[in-house]
Amino acid sequence: MDTNLLIPLLLTLGAGLATGIGSAIAFFARRTNKRLLSFSLGLSGGVMVYVSFVELFHEANVALTGAWGPRAGAAVTVLSFFVGILFIGIIDRLVPSVENPHEAHRIEEMEQQPRNPKLMRMGLLTALAIAIHNFPEGIATFTSAVDNPTLGIAIAAAIAIHNIPEGIAVSVPVYYATGDRRKAFRLSLLSGLAEPVGALMAWLVLMPFMSATLMGCILAGVAGIMVFISIDELLPAAREYGEAHTAIYGVVAGMAVMAGSLLLLN
Repeated sequence: MDTNLLIPLLLTLGAGLATGIGSAIAFFARRTNKRLLSFSLGLSGGVMVYVSFVELFHEANVALTGAWGPRAGAAVTVLSFFVGILFIGIIDRLVPSVENPHEAHRIEEMEQQPRNPKLMRMGLLTALAIAIHNFPEGIATFTSAVDNPTLGIAIAAAIAIHNIPEGIAVSVPVYYATGDRRKAFRLSLLSGLAEPVGALMAWLVLMPFMSATLMGCILAGVAGIMVFISIDELLPAAREYGEAHTAIYGVVAGMAVMAGSLLLLN
């Protein structure tokens, strides 16, 4: 496989497997570090928002205005951005709110809840919901890394941070239901594998038809996907851990880190 494709696939795999890190934290940590989780989620959101508006949207606009002209290219860029939002929004609506995987869970819950086999269904549905959400995230990481490996690393890291609490969200109900830490860990890890599957689908379906116009549309769509994820998932989850100011500090830090990285590497 071409190295230019292998690296994006590996980045996407690493981001997806971060759900396993969340599961491991749930089983081996004694208590939830709410401040750290809140700051980390805010940091991830800050990185995604900054990258989306400053880098991805700009690169998409450059590609599309070059192919379509200034007026039509700008219109296609904006349209693609909102199509990305619509795409992830539809996926989000397909997940029943009662099984929403973005509810904040704490490690302390592991010992507080009695064993309840009925919760296995919740764990399975949460894993499925996270897998559905992770699919477009895999496409976002892969296509960004193909276009710009440095940018792909930043996005993969941000999505990996975002996946850690999702690993806890899968592990907690499965452990309640079965008392089996290994089963909860495996299910959590598998839910993250939807990201490399999304990357492979992007590679197999889109790469044969890749052009400046298609890449521009994809980058603008990815920007929309990541803005939606940040506003709908990351920032609310960060605040749910009860550290609202810490979450905002994380957002600002994420933007600053990303801005500094782009200035140094470009």
